[in-house]
Amino acid sequence: MQKPIIYQVFTRLFGNDYGANIKNGDRSQNGCGTMADFTPRALNEIRKLGATYIWYTGIIEHATQTDFSAFGIPRDHHAVVKGKAGSAYAIKDYYDVDPDLAMSVPARMKEFEALVQRTHQADLKVIIDFVPNHVARQYHSDAAPEGAEDLGAGDDATLHFSAQNNFYYFPGESFHADFDLQQDEAEPYMEKPARATGNDVFSSYAGHNDWYETVKLNYGVDYTGGRVCHFDPIPSTWKKMLNILLFWAGKGIDGFRCDMAEMVPAEFWGWVIPQVKAQHPDILFIAEVYNPAEYRRYIQEGHFDYLYDKVGLYDTLRAVTCGYANADNITGCWQSVDDIRAHMLSFLENHDEQRVASDFYAGNGERGRAAMLVAATLSTGPVMIYFGQELGERGMDEEGFSGRDGRTTIFDYWTVNTISRWRDKGHFSGKQLTPQEVELQTFYSTLLHLCTEEKAMAQGESFDLMYVNPHTSAFNPHKQYTFLRHEGKETLLIVANFDDQPVTVDINIPEHAFELYKIRPQKRIQAIDLLTGKSHTTSLSPEKPSHVEVPANSGVILKMVTK
Repeated sequence: MQKPIIYQVFTRLFGNDYGANIKNGDRSQNGCGTMADFTPRALNEIRKLGATYIWYTGIIEHATQTDFSAFGIPRDHHAVVKGKAGSAYAIKDYYDVDPDLAMSVPARMKEFEALVQRTHQADLKVIIDFVPNHVARQYHSDAAPEGAEDLGAGDDATLHFSAQNNFYYFPGESFHADFDLQQDEAEPYMEKPARATGNDVFSSYAGHNDWYETVKLNYGVDYTGGRVCHFDPIPSTWKKMLNILLFWAGKGIDGFRCDMAEMVPAEFWGWVIPQVKAQHPDILFIAEVYNPAEYRRYIQEGHFDYLYDKVGLYDTLRAVTCGYANADNITGCWQSVDDIRAHMLSFLENHDEQRVASDFYAGNGERGRAAMLVAATLSTGPVMIYFGQELGERGMDEEGFSGRDGRTTIFDYWTVNTISRWRDKGHFSGKQLTPQEVELQTFYSTLLHLCTEEKAMAQGESFDLMYVNPHTSAFNPHKQYTFLRHEGKETLLIVANFDDQPVTVDINIPEHAFELYKIRPQKRIQAIDLLTGKSHTTSLSPEKPSHVEVPANSGVILKMVTK
């Protein structure tokens, strides 16, 4: 299978050129992008970056402070919605498309179906979110297919727990919080009996730092009884979620990114994923799992295709980039997941994480190039970038509910400056980008294309060289990381430099690598740096180190072909 290159985009922000950017501004003040902004030209530009998949974040209808009641969509109480636009992870109707994203609200599902078709025509595949752990507090489906029972419809709310309930209840108790449950509404938000909150808060109370806008779904696990599992007979929630997954798979999408998958029992995934794949064999399932102790279970028993490599590669690359850790710590990342490395999805940014160029991370996008080089090339597993990352988007706006935190808001209506200038009102002329932005975008595009076009990268094996390159005057393992990728007669020598200064290094390659891959040693060989196209004369021999010049905060990929 081709190495997946995923371009994550927050759908309502991508095409918004309104630009007013009023803090806490509503839709009429700040505008909103739609699915129509993903024109054939826009999709072709994303494909030209090297992407093979596009993850449209925020497709399914979620709670919002915008009033769409004129279209038959019930209003959400503002006290249990985060931000004017609302979080895309507080799903309000699993069977509907978010009305914010439509040119014509009544035609929103048809517009989504057309988006899927346009995306496929651009030779891109479609990923959407599946949010199985929690839903909006005022969840109600008004678009479910005939015969589909709504979540909670068959619950016995007099019971705190029943395996056939979809929610966890607190009979006789009202929902209460440490913040104002009325806000600008005529009446306070009322919920009685209260239900458990999405981040596993099993009480009738939620704090302002909790996922208070959501309620936890019940997969048959009694948490108050010591996490006792009741999976026989099959819980009601399992069956309803299977139907939801099949509904969206039937729209022609190519994958699901499953939010907080580890907060849902692995047994459910092991039951549901094979059933979906029986009807849609090529569909991908990507899990957000942060507990390394659970990785293998969610792959082997849960049948996920890929897991986030967050607690490991992401955390380490960030620490190395910021100077908090040594580059040789990267070796431990791949070693800890070596048996499942092809299943690990690498990234430097997503909607949850701070932007590389933010003041809270590296300060500018250029300083993230070395880390991106490693993330993209260390294995055959997928790599993901977040829209604007390739332009050095800083995420330093103070949008509203999302404060000035180095992230791009998922709660507010906003215009993302770098993306708006890149789009250039749909022309993608490049005229509004700075030379530095163009240079960074070119780096990303070159690197991502190499991931799928070079056999040694897309299919080959990795060989870590750090163990034969200790700290010397010619190599600093605190700041440089090096490894091989090999396939057939092609060998790639990859060196990442996390230093703010360019370096000249001598890389030792052990005899074992030559024996393992049957490489014919050559003390003098012509190599091409695939990132720049420049030719270099170096060595490929266990007896003579490879002499390599490496730019600051970046790297080289030297391709050497042996006869």
